[in-house]
Amino acid sequence: MNTFEATRLVAAREIRVKLRDRTFLISTLVFLLIAAAATILPPLLAGGPPSVAATEAMAGPLREAGLEVRTVPDDAAAEQSVRDGDVDAAVVTGPAVLAMTEAPREVVSALSSAPPVQLLDPDAVDPALAFLVPFAFAFVFFITSQTFGVQIAQSIIEEKQTRIVEILVSAVSVRALLAGKMLAGTLLALGQIALVALVAVAGVAWGGDTGLLSLLAPAIGWFIPFFLLGFVLIAAMWAAAGALVNRLEDIGGVSTPVQLAVMLPFFAVVFLNDNPTAMQVLSYLPFSSPTAMPLRLFSGDAAGWELPVSLVLLLVAAVGFLLAGARVYEGSLLRTNGRTSLRTAWRERETVS
Repeated sequence: MNTFEATRLVAAREIRVKLRDRTFLISTLVFLLIAAAATILPPLLAGGPPSVAATEAMAGPLREAGLEVRTVPDDAAAEQSVRDGDVDAAVVTGPAVLAMTEAPREVVSALSSAPPVQLLDPDAVDPALAFLVPFAFAFVFFITSQTFGVQIAQSIIEEKQTRIVEILVSAVSVRALLAGKMLAGTLLALGQIALVALVAVAGVAWGGDTGLLSLLAPAIGWFIPFFLLGFVLIAAMWAAAGALVNRLEDIGGVSTPVQLAVMLPFFAVVFLNDNPTAMQVLSYLPFSSPTAMPLRLFSGDAAGWELPVSLVLLLVAAVGFLLAGARVYEGSLLRTNGRTSLRTAWRERETVS
């Protein structure tokens, strides 16, 4: 069995185990429900445009404003429609607006003559989106890399704790074992994100906000390769951390650097997303570029050449961390007599074929 076949075999085993894991299935369902609620509920809670009764002569401006117009033969019928609760308001000759308890602002605005408006910054991002989009990108990367990274570490520790790893490495190489776990974690993470993205896009399209979709499309497109390389970098650190210990209870003692590498960029992107200088720096740092650079593209602050440059830097860092993680993994995987120090794993790695 060559390395490729062994890697594929290990990855398939890891995926089968995870797809039968109730925790993984429940977490995926929760993410899908959150994505659906975040995109579908706002239009539902906002309600549709107010309904208005008016004669055909008065209906033109109301229809142009996107209001729901019910045509009536005369003003008396329009007033009666309001009193009967069939419509929210009525427009009668004058023009005058009739309503029961509250003045309908949308109807009044449709009949008003607005002054000309000149936008000084027509391409500016909506303030609400400027906060929500950075948080969403950072949250997705934070939760996914944390969840699947921890699962990779736990899988390694469980195999060491039960000594099943000794059986595994007698059938496949240590590197194939690590590559299979990394491949399975990456595929599962991408699959979960793809499902969440599909539900979110469907929800936005259902709400009719095609403008938001066209605005987000380039950022989402670049987020995928950045996420992939960023996840590999973080997953390599989790794999190395998991190989250093023999019990699940001890993972906290070696995972602090990994936790900080995930948490600090998350909070930096969330709280500094309105600082162009800070975001420019964060978009080139390997641990924060998976979210910072797509966000700069979304806000229009990133030049075209910056994205491939940042992606290449992230690729170099991911390869470096992957090689370093593999070396630590090889040097500590078969050490089951207690916690292995990083120096020992690095300097005295065991070569197992």
